[in-house]
Amino acid sequence: MSLFATLSRSVAVAVMLVMTSPVALAQLAPTDEQRQAAVEIGDALRYGHYANIDFDEQWSQEAFQRYLDILDNQRGYLLKRDIEPYRHLEEHMDEVLFEGELDEAFELYNLLSERHIARLEWLLERLDEGLSFDFESNERLEIDREDAPWASRESELDELWRKRLENDALTLALTDQDEEQIEDNLRQRYEGQLTRLNQTESEDVFGILMAAISSTIDPHTGYLSPRQSESFDIQMSLSLEGIGALLQSEGEYVKVASLVPGGPAERAGVLEPADRIIAVGQEDGEMVNVVGMRLDNVVDLIRGPKGSTVRLDVVPAQAVDMTRSHVVEITRDTVSLEDQAAHGEVIEVERDGEPHKIGVIDVPTFYVDFDAWQAGEEEYRSTTRDVAREIEALKEQEVEGIVLDLRNNGGGALQEANSLIGLFIDRGPTVQVRDAQGRIQLYGDTDAGTVYDGPLTVLTNRLSASASEIFAGAIQDYGRGLVVGTTTFGKGTVQTLNELSHGQIKLTRAKFYRISGESTQNRGVEPDIAFPSLIDPERIGESSLDNALAWDTVQNVQYRRYGNPEDFIGALTAQHQKRAQANPNFRYLERQSTLARQLREQHTSVSLNREQRQRELEAQEAEQLSLENQRRRALDLPELEEWLDARLDPSLNGEPVDGEGDEESEEEMPVDRAHVLEAAEIMLDYTHMKNAQRMAQR
Repeated sequence: MSLFATLSRSVAVAVMLVMTSPVALAQLAPTDEQRQAAVEIGDALRYGHYANIDFDEQWSQEAFQRYLDILDNQRGYLLKRDIEPYRHLEEHMDEVLFEGELDEAFELYNLLSERHIARLEWLLERLDEGLSFDFESNERLEIDREDAPWASRESELDELWRKRLENDALTLALTDQDEEQIEDNLRQRYEGQLTRLNQTESEDVFGILMAAISSTIDPHTGYLSPRQSESFDIQMSLSLEGIGALLQSEGEYVKVASLVPGGPAERAGVLEPADRIIAVGQEDGEMVNVVGMRLDNVVDLIRGPKGSTVRLDVVPAQAVDMTRSHVVEITRDTVSLEDQAAHGEVIEVERDGEPHKIGVIDVPTFYVDFDAWQAGEEEYRSTTRDVAREIEALKEQEVEGIVLDLRNNGGGALQEANSLIGLFIDRGPTVQVRDAQGRIQLYGDTDAGTVYDGPLTVLTNRLSASASEIFAGAIQDYGRGLVVGTTTFGKGTVQTLNELSHGQIKLTRAKFYRISGESTQNRGVEPDIAFPSLIDPERIGESSLDNALAWDTVQNVQYRRYGNPEDFIGALTAQHQKRAQANPNFRYLERQSTLARQLREQHTSVSLNREQRQRELEAQEAEQLSLENQRRRALDLPELEEWLDARLDPSLNGEPVDGEGDEESEEEMPVDRAHVLEAAEIMLDYTHMKNAQRMAQR
């Protein structure tokens, strides 16, 4: 059984915010294949999904509203009177699904398409007339209109789009473009969107409609068109040549959901989760604006042959304004098993003038070479086998404890999570899997003995998902070790791919539960000792997704505990906090995460006055820069003139790029290295406290 951490409507099933059809003369209509597929999807949801779904009036209302949200999330195209003729669908979305009555849903889509095309033509007409903005008004543009009422008059939308056009122009002006460049860039953007709209096909409409229906149930269930099915198969086989990043739609932008461990983007160190990609370029070619572009089309632009270079115009996750973008270059490559292999190191922690050795094993993913395993090869590669070898190597170096680093590990093969737990316990259950009928299957370690029975700490972050959460939860439940870091992703569901007569459906079929009976779904695994993080849980993680299945419990199973780490948590936390208060990296992380949250909460609109916009930007970035330079002064690093400089040149952080750099420079990294070094410190504290307790009991 394989478990894939499908993070937040990833590329295989995600849809864009606004996709529209060709002009009214070429109205799109459902095909017989799509009608049949809708009926099959309805049956799959009714009889195969984990949740017990009532396809009642409330569900119908939610599905219709979801469809409207996908079509016109920012209330910028449709008028209130446009929607009224279709309001009866609020009570009949079950007929759309179970009887394949797709016509009216397609009609609404076609209407949206006409409005979208008319609006782009309106924008192009304004450009033809010539821009006359002086950027001296006191107006502001509301950023998020998701909850705004539908406009009653066309003049209201004209006013909204006038402000949007002015904001688009101001955003480019703030990057020092002159009026001619601004008009050329905006024309290229709007004409490109118009061209893409005219390439929309019936399958695109059907995909949006099915996404609206399935996402009312849970975020990991969804329809895959024949094209998306092919892309998903390539992705899962790791043969995809690209940058090694999972992307998702967020409004009209494409956002980085996570980085593939060992992939080109992670090695380059120029992308982070929640970064937004606004343009893509090939080698030395022109950058193509991708704002508002379909997600799968953006992915197609980013893909390419191994060894070629793609350029991305990126707005960092921490940026509070879309003007703060920068271009990065990534060399495309494949991700091999070797790139994702577990690897260990020894960290020396000094106490009272004496060095102590702590082992650290980085586990990027839960992998197994299925082909070699099925062929009966004795030395096939797998997470469990590689970690076992690393443990033996660390024991030979006489480490006092081991830290297992599961940060950014999005999951993988369930059998590997199960067998990896077995390296640290002497037989016993590891995870419960409950299906839609309430039947529970228990997985466990059946091998006698352990590979390592010494002190253990598991390091997690928000991107530790699925199989990683199963492992961390089991270690915590058994009392086998500590869990430190940040609360994990919270993906505790299992999906399967089912063939349809047209396309496939990815269906949530089961749910994971810890041996304590608690689900890992939605809440994730909470660490015993929490670290600060720049990953915002309101933007990344299961709880950030619409209609995520709820956390719940089942009956616990019988298992024996190996220790009581909770007895030491108070003392360990006190020791950790003393170090954190004196550690520039931890102080920076705490203050920066607080500041980033405050700035996002305050940033609900943008000024259309150039001087005011510049002042607001400078004030916000001055706060961010001040925090960064405080950290740098404490670490004897060179101070920055602009806060984006470190993202443009990772070497300014002392960070190794593409595997280059020494251990000393790695210790200066504000997140990655700071967390692992502190985990080693806690590991040593834990070891000494356990030894002291053992001596006192003699």
